[in-house]
Formats: sequence, structure tokens, C-alpha cells
Amino acid sequence: MSKMILRTLVERRWHLALIFFALLIVSCNQEPKNITLSGEVFGTTYGVQYYSEQDENFQEQFDSLFQVINTSMSTYQSDTDISRINRNEAFAVDAHFKTVFNTSKEIFKATDGVFDPTIGVLVNAWDFGPEGKIVALDSLKIDSLMLTVGLDKVRLENDKIIKVNPNTFIDFNAIAKGYGVDVIANFLEDQNITDYIVEIGGEIRCKGQNFEKQKPWKVGVELPHFDGEQSILMAISLHDEAMATSGTYRKFKTDSLGNRYSHIIDTKTGYPSKTNLLSISVITKDCMTADAYATAFKAMGIEKVKTFLTAHPELKVFLIFENDQKEFETLNLNGFPEE
Repeated sequence: MSKMILRTLVERRWHLALIFFALLIVSCNQEPKNITLSGEVFGTTYGVQYYSEQDENFQEQFDSLFQVINTSMSTYQSDTDISRINRNEAFAVDAHFKTVFNTSKEIFKATDGVFDPTIGVLVNAWDFGPEGKIVALDSLKIDSLMLTVGLDKVRLENDKIIKVNPNTFIDFNAIAKGYGVDVIANFLEDQNITDYIVEIGGEIRCKGQNFEKQKPWKVGVELPHFDGEQSILMAISLHDEAMATSGTYRKFKTDSLGNRYSHIIDTKTGYPSKTNLLSISVITKDCMTADAYATAFKAMGIEKVKTFLTAHPELKVFLIFENDQKEFETLNLNGFPEE
């Protein structure tokens, strides 16, 4: 091979190497795009923020996922899977329903039945649900409805839901929002998105960090207000975690003596829970679990929550409650962050 040809090949290879190196520098210096999407879903609002190097907008995919979850588990629509199950129509449920059902079973057992999606019939009876209150509700009617309550009377068999009592009403509203957050978060991770925050109706899950600020994601814990006002008690950092908050200060009833009763129905009695707990925030790895436990802890009361958490260090909990002087107090349990 002549020296001229050899020199030409060397120069060409060197030129290609320079081009590759330049492209590599450009690629490495290209910052991910900050993408924020929001809208309405599950009777509330949602917001998703994530960073994508390809500037990918997943609005269409989010809408599709929300529609699938709604079709599976919304009790506010008559043609959904859960509504058909509540009418005793037998058919195979989808993977979303099975995941939520199985998790509900686990938390039902762990809480000795305090978390129970079959309490929905009493939620409706007390006018806290989608079907309207029962007129002239009395102790006899409540006792009759309680015969239908108990997730232990419902099982999943060959992809079908079997109910011992055909009048049992299943309602996943206390866990479905958290599950929806997880579905969106898992989708983003499947797309190799490493920095995101997903929020639906106050239930949150995040990963990575706020890329622009180079700091952990910050979320607010709300101060209870009975008049509908909104204000933040404190802001905390979340690190690859989920947080769900359940409060009694927005949906409640007051009796003639001024006692407040929450929309959380006691699964042992069928009556709304009288409680001094105003807000419960739970942090754990997935939002579905956090959502369910935040609901269960409202019905447990402070002392039972404290006892329960000694055996569940994976749950970080923050309680806001009223003391005997009607003053707000707070309690951090299992290392819930203070800022």
C-alpha cells in the first residue's frame, strides 16, 4: 500500500474519530427536558413532572392508563368491572383489579379487618359514597348491612371474584388513587425516566431528584382546616418513596352535641368513626400501600397506630390530632422526616 493511500486512510479515521468525539460531548452536555403534565382524573386532579432526554410527552399514554384503571375499579360508573361484580355478574377480572384486590387482602389481614373495601355499603348508607344515603337509617338497618361486610367473605378464584354474600359491595376508593400513582410511576420507570414526581389528589410517589434544582423532591404536609382553606404545615424531602395522606377534616358530619364524625366507617360497628385524628400521612415504597394504611390508621386511633407501627418499621407516619383543649398536636413515628 502506498504512503499516500495510507496517509489518506489515517486522516479519514482521525476525522471520523473527531466527529464521534464531538457528538459524544454534545450528547453528554444535553440536559434532560423538564416536562410537566396535569389534568383531572378519579374525581380529582393530577400532576406529573419528569425529566426526559428525548423530550417525550406521555400525555396520551397517561390518559389511556387512567381509562383502563377507571374501567376496572370505578364505583361511580355503572359499566365498570367493579360495578358489574357488585351486581354479581361473573367474568374474569383484569390484572389491575387482581393487584388491588390481593393487596387489599394483605392489608385487611394485617390490620385485623380495619382496612376493608367491603365497608362501601355503609359508606353509601351514611351518605359518604356514590349511591346516596339510606333514608331512616337505624341500628337494625346497620346491623343488617353489616352482615354483608368482610373481605374474608370474598375470594379470587380462576380470575373471578366469588362473594359468599351476593349483597357484598366492594369499593376500592381508599386504595385506587394510590394505585393509579404507582401505575404512572412504573410506566415512567419502564421508559427509563429516572427523575420524576407523580401526584393524584394529594397521593405522591417520586424517584431521583428535582433535576434543575439538584435537590430531592419536596412535598408539603397540609395543615388541617375545617373551613376548606388550604395551607402547608411543613415541607419534607422524599427519596424514592411514596406518601399518602388521609384526613377527617374535609368530609365529616357533626351531631347535636358538636361531635365530629369522619367519613371513615368503623368496620366493626358500621358507624362513622369518632376520632381526634385529623390527618394521617404515611410514607413507604409504593403509594397503593401508603394510601390503604393512611385510611386504616384513621379508624385505629393514636394508641393502636403506635402499637401497630412497632411491628411495621417500613411505614413512616405523621399524625395531626386535637388534644383535650382542642389544640393541634403532631406526632412523628418510625422516622417520618421533619423537614
